[in-house]
Amino acid sequence: MNDASPLGSRAVDVDGLAARFRSRDARIGVIGLGYVGLPLARAAAERGFHALGVDIDRAKVELLNNGGSYINHIAAPSIAAVRASGRFEATADFARLADCDAIILCVPTPLTRQREPDLGFVERTTEAVAPHLRPGQLVVLESTTYPGTTREVMQPILEKGGLKSGRDFFLAYSPEREDPGNAEFGTNDIPKVVGGDGPDARRLAVALYDQIVARTVPVSSLEAAEAVKLTENIFRSVNIALVNELKIVFEAMGIDVWEVIDAAKTKPFGYMPFYPGPGLGGHCIPIDPFYLTWKAREFDIATRFIELAGEINTAMPRRVVDKTIAALSERSGRALNGARVLILGLAYKKNVDDTRESPAFKVMELLEQRGAAVGFHDPYLTAIPPTREHAQFAGRPSSPLSEAVLAETDVAVICTDHDSVDYEFLARHAKLIIDTRNACARRGLTGSHIVKA
Repeated sequence: MNDASPLGSRAVDVDGLAARFRSRDARIGVIGLGYVGLPLARAAAERGFHALGVDIDRAKVELLNNGGSYINHIAAPSIAAVRASGRFEATADFARLADCDAIILCVPTPLTRQREPDLGFVERTTEAVAPHLRPGQLVVLESTTYPGTTREVMQPILEKGGLKSGRDFFLAYSPEREDPGNAEFGTNDIPKVVGGDGPDARRLAVALYDQIVARTVPVSSLEAAEAVKLTENIFRSVNIALVNELKIVFEAMGIDVWEVIDAAKTKPFGYMPFYPGPGLGGHCIPIDPFYLTWKAREFDIATRFIELAGEINTAMPRRVVDKTIAALSERSGRALNGARVLILGLAYKKNVDDTRESPAFKVMELLEQRGAAVGFHDPYLTAIPPTREHAQFAGRPSSPLSEAVLAETDVAVICTDHDSVDYEFLARHAKLIIDTRNACARRGLTGSHIVKA
């Protein structure tokens, strides 16, 4: 290999790098040890790779290196096991990425307050990687984003030092498909879509992920792989918006939308059940569609269908509050102002501790704006973690689900239907329940004090 000049011609051994991936002798660096990066790093280590997890949060690094975990569905013993094997280590030192054969970025891609893409994490992380990039490395972005990000944003930053994608290093995109808390499909079980900047990059990405996941699905380009992830989540967003709208229509007609969905899903073809709720949550579905609508404007294309779905879904927390106001007035003759409200479930989905983009935060905010005193109970949280959009709630502790708490509560609002909540106890002791998830009816719990919303 001729390294005489940063701009000189190099003959990177692509076949040798692919062979190291296939034999699992390679060292894999995973940047961002959250709900995506940590399971990936653990999976790589369990498959025999040497996995280096990189995160700027030194408290997380220390906890992981001591065999602990800060994510509920990532069991601490599984981290302790890969630590004991010597195949996993966490660090805050980006310089150590120079020793890695593959560098995988798993960082957040949120929206700004104006609902435009915020690529700050991707840009800053790529800038932190660039000084340590060396010939013969594979760099993969897993963060969800609009088509063109990997090529238009990451590649120029990585090439500033003189190394060239496709010649000196190899750039790929593989969208994360994590579903926190899903007992049926973990990181290893979910097929991985991969696209590369050229055939060598794609071949290397396939060689790497073939050793970690059940199956890889190569596509023709970086942009195609980026579009796959957006398509998956826009599909969900649009269909959830549809059932949210159907809920409103059927409710006006005196029809229970959950009964309709349960009957409709008995059709063995041509129908897939989606369920209404208090709004969208999680790190993907509330955000990803707006990445495409923003990019589409560059081509003078209006994404009206996607934007309408977004409008419907973002309006649902306000509808929950309106239903709460009406139910309080009709059943107890009191106003929301001064009422004590208990939110049941703060995580964005059941049976996890992940609160990212949870609609429960917006419900809480709207309730407090109208003068209610709001607490919450979530068996997966001891207190509300810091968030970008709702910093005022950080540190607020979870209340116990007890007779004393419910005696002081005017209305309980079920936002997330965790299985571990005792709904029979709730139905027996709560004065009024607003159920946005059909949690009570599914358990045969009914009564005039239980209102579906």
